Amino acid sequence: MRTLAITQNTTVDGAVEVLGDWFDAQGQGGSDQSDLLEVLQRDSAASDALLVGRRTFEDLRGYWPHQDGDTTGVSAHLDAVSKHVVTSTMNDPGWQNTTVISGDVIAEVRALKEGPGRDVVVTGSIRLCHTLIAAGLVDEYRLFTYPVVQGGGRRLFPDGHQLPALRLLESRAFRSGTTYTRYGVAPGDPPGSAAGGGAP
Repeated sequence: MRTLAITQNTTVDGAVEVLGDWFDAQGQGGSDQSDLLEVLQRDSAASDALLVGRRTFEDLRGYWPHQDGDTTGVSAHLDAVSKHVVTSTMNDPGWQNTTVISGDVIAEVRALKEGPGRDVVVTGSIRLCHTLIAAGLVDEYRLFTYPVVQGGGRRLFPDGHQLPALRLLESRAFRSGTTYTRYGVAPGDPPGSAAGGGAP
């Protein structure tokens, strides 16, 4: 079974929706972030599939293929990796190695996890993340936490959602003040529940 990992950039107060200027994709290639970039590239090398929603896909497609001289390695990785975009409105994704998921998202993601290959990574795509979390399909959370309090914006977990205790697999602090924490979900743990509901 492949690992499905949600990778997100987040603020100290838990926002993954970027409303300010605290996250700079190209800034990860700066000399003061070389240690962060090392972890990012390591995790990318361990994956061969990217799963995203339509809006995140369009953001990535509109930015990374046009970054000549990219020092982060993200552009080359995204061009080569198998991309899966969840959408009911897109027929031609316009990016090589892309598959459109327009049917039963849960069933298709389960099939993707059961197929051959390395890690499946989800990033951005907050609504999709909420769906995958509620369905109990997430195996790992990989969080780059920036030393910023945004005071608003959507969060990775929907309000009222609960999860069993996560296992800390790795924790690192970078020179920039950003930290990386990787949490695992124990196999067989049931998905969480929204406030007012019970766990299955």
